[in-house]
Parts: sequence; structure tokens; C-alpha cells
Amino acid sequence: MTQIDQDHATKERILDEAEILFAQRGYRDVTIREITAAARCNQAAVNYHFGGKQNLYLEVFRARWGPRAKRLRDYFEESLAGIDSPSPAVIVHALASAFLEGPLTEEEKHRHHQLMTRELAQPTEAFELVAHEVHQPFLGDLVEKFRSSIQVPVDEERLILCIVSIMAMVLHFNFARPMITHLTGGVYDEDFKSRLVKHITDFSIHGLGICEKEPIE
Repeated sequence: MTQIDQDHATKERILDEAEILFAQRGYRDVTIREITAAARCNQAAVNYHFGGKQNLYLEVFRARWGPRAKRLRDYFEESLAGIDSPSPAVIVHALASAFLEGPLTEEEKHRHHQLMTRELAQPTEAFELVAHEVHQPFLGDLVEKFRSSIQVPVDEERLILCIVSIMAMVLHFNFARPMITHLTGGVYDEDFKSRLVKHITDFSIHGLGICEKEPIE
């Protein structure tokens, strides 16, 4: 292995271990010493590759959290590909399916959620990065998709609040699994997730105030 390969492998190990620790305990409670011990390298490697703990934390969001969010969005877009003027129900169904049935493994979903939950509880620069580079563009795209699919004028604030409400429901069913299982007895197998996607779709359409003739299957 060349020095370049070794440096790359070290950088990737640091990112992997830093993400796990930051997700488990948050930015403030994790030390560089703990990260480098888990990554089997010296502390100077963090400064060499990232320039310090703060930049390492931001890079976890750029190099790990961001690409996962892109995979979710790509899955959502691919679900709508080839559909001319998708209805609100089709859009909601594709959105819920991306998170509940989409491309991320269960471990990836858990880590993705942990990182964002801790960031929302104690915001850092990573919040601004995620908000401006991921959430705001995706929201803008959803607003345009829903506005094109709804045949009546909709107030901008109401439409945004409806979309945020749909997203909140999708995320809750995706990440509050122990509670959902406890309350419903439903185990998160493919059949149960499919039923949840349909429930989210039907419930959301009524929340939007749109009654479609045929509910999506």
C-alpha cells in the first residue's frame, strides 16, 4: 500500500469512527483522543487531515450525512421518474417509501437520525450546512412538485407547513420504531412498512384537504 493509500485509509477510518461517536454522544462530549483511539491512529492525524475537531465534525456531515441524504432524495426522484404530473398522493407515497423502504440500511438510518437529532438539540455550524445545502433545496423542490400537482391556489405558508407536517410524520414512523411497535404490535417487516407508507399517504392527502377519487395502492 502506498503512502497515499495509507493516508486515505486513515482519513476514512477517522471519519467512520468520528461519525459513530458523534452520533452516540454529540459533538461536545466526544474528544479527539477517543476518536483517534477508535480509529487506531495518533491525534496528529486529525489535524493533518481535517484541521481539528470542528472541521472533522463538519466533514462527517459533508462526507457521510450528506451523501446518505442524497441517496434518499435520488430514490424519491427515481420513484417519480416517468410519471407525468404526479398527483399529491403519488408524491407523498414516493416520499414515505424513500425513508421507510428506501436505500439506507437500518444501521445507516439509525446513525443518520442520531446525528441530526443531536444537532437539532445543540446546533452547531453543521446545522447551517445541512439547512442550506440539503433541507432548503429539498423543501423548495417539494413545494414546486406539490404546487404543480394541486389544481387550486394554495397559500405558500400553508403549503410549507403541510409539507413539513408530512415530513414529520414520515420521520416519526421511520425512527420511533420501538414506540410504534409497542403501540401497534406491528413488527417493521416489509409488509408493515408498506402499510405505513399507505397510511401516511392517505392521512396526508386528507390533511392537505384534497380528496382523490382513487387512493393509491
